Amino acid sequence: MFFNSFQFIWLFPIIFGIYYAVVYFWPSKRVEASNLTLLGCSYLLYAKWNPVWTLILLAITAVTYFGAIGVSKASLKRRRRVLIWVAATGTLLPLLIFKYYNFLMEIATSLMAKVGLTPGIPGLNWAIPIGISFFTFQALGYLWDVYRGRFAAERNWWHYMLFVSFFPQIASGPISKASDLLPQIKGARKFSAELASEGMRLLLWGLFLKLVVADRLAMYVDAVYANPDLYSGSSLALAAVFYTFQIYGDFAGYSFMAIGVGRLLGFDLINNFRQPYLSASITEFWRRWHISLSTWLKDYVYIPAGGSRKGKWRTHRNILWTFLISGLWHGANWTFIVWGVIHGIVQSLEKLLGLQKRPVNKPVVFLRVIVTFAIVTLAWIFFRAPSVQAACDIIAGIFTQPGSLYIPSSSQMVLTLFAIIAVIISDISVGVYSFSLLRCRHTVVRWGFYVALALCILLFGVLDSSQFIYANF
Repeated sequence: MFFNSFQFIWLFPIIFGIYYAVVYFWPSKRVEASNLTLLGCSYLLYAKWNPVWTLILLAITAVTYFGAIGVSKASLKRRRRVLIWVAATGTLLPLLIFKYYNFLMEIATSLMAKVGLTPGIPGLNWAIPIGISFFTFQALGYLWDVYRGRFAAERNWWHYMLFVSFFPQIASGPISKASDLLPQIKGARKFSAELASEGMRLLLWGLFLKLVVADRLAMYVDAVYANPDLYSGSSLALAAVFYTFQIYGDFAGYSFMAIGVGRLLGFDLINNFRQPYLSASITEFWRRWHISLSTWLKDYVYIPAGGSRKGKWRTHRNILWTFLISGLWHGANWTFIVWGVIHGIVQSLEKLLGLQKRPVNKPVVFLRVIVTFAIVTLAWIFFRAPSVQAACDIIAGIFTQPGSLYIPSSSQMVLTLFAIIAVIISDISVGVYSFSLLRCRHTVVRWGFYVALALCILLFGVLDSSQFIYANF
C-alpha cells in the first residue's frame, strides 16, 4: 500500500481505529496485542503486492532471527565467525538472486563472448520484491549489531517479525537500527495527540512533495528522457535539474509520510532528509540525503573496512568501496555504479583537499552550494538514464544540441516552477532560518498553511497513485 494511493485514504483510518481499539480494550496485554495487530496488517499489506513475496520476507526474518541467537550463544570466536557468515550469506542470497542475478549473468556472458564462448546462460523474469533492499539491510544491520555485541539478540519472535516488516517503512525505508526501533516495539504505546498532530503535518507535507512536486516534474522529465535526441541542450539541462527535484520530492515525500504514519501509531522513525540541496559539499550532502542508508553504510561498510584509521590511502579506498556498495544497492546496472563512483571520487577529493567541512563565509557557502548542486545534478543523469552511454549522450547533448527550450504548455510550466520554488523556499526557511509554517506558533497562519497545502494537492496534484521511485530498490 503506497501512501499516495486512494486505497491508503480509506484503509489507514481503519487500521488506525483497530490498532487503538486494541490498545484501549486490552490494557493488560497492550504491547502484545498492538504488536500482533501491526504485524498482521504489515504482512497482509505486503501480501497485497504479491503473496509469494511474503515468503521471502519471512525467510530473511527467520535467518537473521535464528542466526543472531546462534551467534549470541556461541562461545568460540571461530564458531561465531562461521555462524555470522552463514547467516549473512543466507540473508543476502534472496537479494542477490532477485536483484543481481541477471546483471551478473550479463557480465559473465559478455566476458565469455570475448573469448569465443556462447554459454547461453538463462535469465530470470521474476519481479523484484518491493522493498527487498530496505528490509534486507535492516535485518543484516541487526545481525551485525548482535555479532559485535552492540545489541542483545531479540528472543521474542513476534517482536522481531514486526521489526523487519513494519509496514510504514518496508517499501522505501527509512532503514531503522535495532537499537532505535525494537525498544519502541517492546515498549507500551498509547495515543498521543501531540505525536498524532506531528504525524498529520508530515503526511500532508509528504503528499505535497510527492503529488505536487515529484509527479508534476515527472511529466517533463519522462518526456525528455524517453527521446533525448529530439530535444535541445537547454531542454536536456532543464530535465536534469527537474529530475534532481523530482527524486527529492518523491523520496523525501515517502520518507516524511512513513515517519508521519509511524508517529500516528506512536513510533518515532529516523528522519531521512535534512534539506540536502543546501549542502556545501558532497560529504555534507550525504549527511543530509537518505540519512538512514548513509548511517548504515558508515556503520556496516566504511568503519568495518577500516574507516579513516589506517592511513590516507586506505581511507580513500574505503570511501570508494562504500560508494560502490551504495551504487550497487540502488540497482543492478552500470549507471548506478557510475553514480556511486562519482560521489565517492568527489568525496575523496574533498577529504584530500580539506573541503569536507562547511565554510563560515556566506558568499563562499553560497558558491559551494551551487557547485555541489551541479555535481549532484550531473550524477543524477547517470542515475536516471537507462545506460551509461545514454547518460553520456545526454551530457554531451546539453552542450551540443541546438534548438529552443521545450515547453509542454504555459500552465504546466507555471505549476512545475511553482513546485520547485515551494521546495526551495521551504528548505531555506527551515535549514537556514529554522522556521516552518507547518509548526508556526500562530494558529491562524499554521492552519491557513494546512488548508493551502491541501488545496494545492487537490487542485494541482497528479492523483494517479504512481509508484515511488525508491520502491524499485
